[in-house]
Amino acid sequence: QVQLVESGGGLVQAGGSLRLSCAASGGTFSTYGMGWFRQAPGKEREFVAAIGASRDSTGYADSVKGRFTISRDNAKNTVSLQMDSLKREDTAVYYCAARRFGRQLYDYWGQGTLVTVSS
Repeated sequence: QVQLVESGGGLVQAGGSLRLSCAASGGTFSTYGMGWFRQAPGKEREFVAAIGASRDSTGYADSVKGRFTISRDNAKNTVSLQMDSLKREDTAVYYCAARRFGRQLYDYWGQGTLVTVSS
């Protein structure tokens, strides 16, 4: 069973930056694809960014492309999301997720960390 714990959320002004981190335990981290998702109040959860097990493939939602950067450190079992040029519409609970090799769906989820962007 993989456990994921997010950290780094908080309150930031529009135009500012935050860095989210997700620490994984209980599995072979280097074999998992990792992703970040978010859920804003009253909205469905949506995809934000993903990174492959080997770090050579990344993907982003159009809404964050060019502003957010996903990265991972397989030696430390962590995945991060650097968020720059934050907008009010980025306000949401951000979730870290992991999927096993060969699977399309994410198998494991963290508890989420709240990011609030003020004007």
